[in-house]
Amino acid sequence: MPKYGVSSFKAYDIRGVVPDELNAAIAYRIGRAFAQYVKAGRVVVGHDIRLSSPELSEAVMRGFAEGGVSDVIDIGMCGTEMIYFATPHFDADGGIMITASHNPKQYNGMKFVRRGSVPISGDTGPNDIRDLVASAEFSPASDEDA
Repeated sequence: MPKYGVSSFKAYDIRGVVPDELNAAIAYRIGRAFAQYVKAGRVVVGHDIRLSSPELSEAVMRGFAEGGVSDVIDIGMCGTEMIYFATPHFDADGGIMITASHNPKQYNGMKFVRRGSVPISGDTGPNDIRDLVASAEFSPASDEDA
């Protein structure tokens, strides 16, 4: 049986059926875990046109804020390429795009980048973020984290 909220984690992104595999509670945990993993002070978030995307985006941003991120830049509805542009443009520590790309409408997902729009995929962090999401053992937010 998969641990809480991690069945949607894949090698290069997150994809899952909403709300069974991906929902606002899991998105919040992803925001907290991403903030802790990247040690983010500034992050960018955007979302696609899917009906579930705004709710997931809000939950991720709440996780960022409660995880100590001092500057969350919400670029709203956009394509994934805008996250790749906006992350270095705004000198952000990372970014998350809420999208399930080409998957059917009942799905949603996320793509992660770190500073410089370097993808977080494969062996470069998704497993660490997944494990933080599953355990919910987040570091307390402090001024040093932001």
